[in-house]
Amino acid sequence: QVQLVESGGGLVQPGGSLRLSCAASGFTLDYYAIGWFRQAPGKEREGVSCISSGDGSTIYADSVKGRFTISRDNAKNTVYLQMNSLKPEDTAVYYCASHYRYGSSCSDGGIDEYDSWGQGTQVTVSS
Repeated sequence: QVQLVESGGGLVQPGGSLRLSCAASGFTLDYYAIGWFRQAPGKEREGVSCISSGDGSTIYADSVKGRFTISRDNAKNTVYLQMNSLKPEDTAVYYCASHYRYGSSCSDGGIDEYDSWGQGTQVTVSS
């Protein structure tokens, strides 16, 4: 059974850091593009970052470039999102998801092509 489980969210002050984890079971993360998405109250879900299968190439939303880093530990079958210099506007529920296609890359399509989702983890940036 394919499953993604996020963890690492919490309450942090502006300027602080968090590391989110996305642990997979039932499939091998390295074979699929994995994306991090977020959804703030009253807003649509948006892409934050993605790591491609194989070569691990990455992309970031403009709003998080230079502050967030996505990485993958194949031995642990886990993808991470290191979030630094957090801002109040980063407050949202963060989700990880896997692309439906084996061997996918981050350029393969938008949010509709991610078919396995975790339950989400809340990130709140506030003083």
